[in-house]
Amino acid sequence: MNTTFKSLLLAAGALSFTGYTSHAQSDKGTGLKNWPKGTSPLEVGKKVAARFVESPHQNYGRPQPPKTITYPEVCAWYGALTFAKESKDKGLTKQLADRFEPLFSTEAGMIPVPDHVDYCVFGSVPLELYMQTKDQRYLDMGKGIADKQWGPPEGARVKPESHDYYNRGLTWMTRMWIDDMFMITAVQAQAYRATGDKKYIERAAKEMVVYLDSLQKPNGLFYHAPDVPFFWGRGDGWMAVGMAELLRSLPKDNPNRERIMQGYKLMMSSLLKYQAESGMWRQLIDDAESWPETSCTGMFTFAMITGVKEGWLDKKAYEPAARKAWLALISYIDEKGDIREVCQGTNKKNDRQYYLDRERITGDMHGQAPVLWCATALLR
Repeated sequence: MNTTFKSLLLAAGALSFTGYTSHAQSDKGTGLKNWPKGTSPLEVGKKVAARFVESPHQNYGRPQPPKTITYPEVCAWYGALTFAKESKDKGLTKQLADRFEPLFSTEAGMIPVPDHVDYCVFGSVPLELYMQTKDQRYLDMGKGIADKQWGPPEGARVKPESHDYYNRGLTWMTRMWIDDMFMITAVQAQAYRATGDKKYIERAAKEMVVYLDSLQKPNGLFYHAPDVPFFWGRGDGWMAVGMAELLRSLPKDNPNRERIMQGYKLMMSSLLKYQAESGMWRQLIDDAESWPETSCTGMFTFAMITGVKEGWLDKKAYEPAARKAWLALISYIDEKGDIREVCQGTNKKNDRQYYLDRERITGDMHGQAPVLWCATALLR
């Protein structure tokens, strides 16, 4: 790490967590095991999961309580649950189930209405709880949401094109936003894992191919929107994680698997090229003047770890990159278990400076979640 870049990180407070920092810079390993003290996925995952358990429901990083459970919390909840499973921590699973229990009674009004992709992703949490506890209530709730996502268009959010998407066998909630390829595929993949019914994973795969054919650029990356020609880190992160999560469970005989794998590998090759010397990825992926951003780094790291472990990616090329990224990422975690330098929630805008000026938040669940996903993937 060059002196100037290190100084910038120190100024931002990114390297103040003693223990992670020194190891991240002195580490000589290349594999995804044998971590320096304080940097193992088990240690980091426990810390960040414990932070989630003690955190109140979060409203996109803002102090006021949300009216419903928001998707960043869902992503962190799902990550904590998968970490609990892979670390065999039944106590953590119970804590996460206890957090959910009021949603069956006093907090039932906080369950999002499943009429938008950001709300439907909530179903991935009860489906994971069902797989770990076998409590039928979780399956009924999660499966109901997954089915609703592919049901006929209804409600105030229906647009003229919603009917066209539905008639093509896609979800009527299709928007052609890159975020969708986690929000849609996550709940459908979870429904498949929980039930074994292939219709769920086949839906998700068909949807993914439509998005890849429509939105992926020749370099493998994705513009934040068709009219916004910027490769925004977290936006692309949703695609990277969505493909990796989908491929992890997609049957090898699925006719769409080869196309999705092609899109995934193309994206990973581009990300390998744009990874900074520090191990991080930037707020704007291909912009060398852009700042290192933790939520996208966590997402890309998860996608690479998964690809290496599943044998999809060349181990010699990607394993060192994934290790370097993990060690860089966790250097941004503070003593409380909060990760810094998380880009605030961001809408599209055709303005480079808009992205560079976005607020950098500490402890936002957009950033907490990918750390837990990575810890899970490293333990798998």
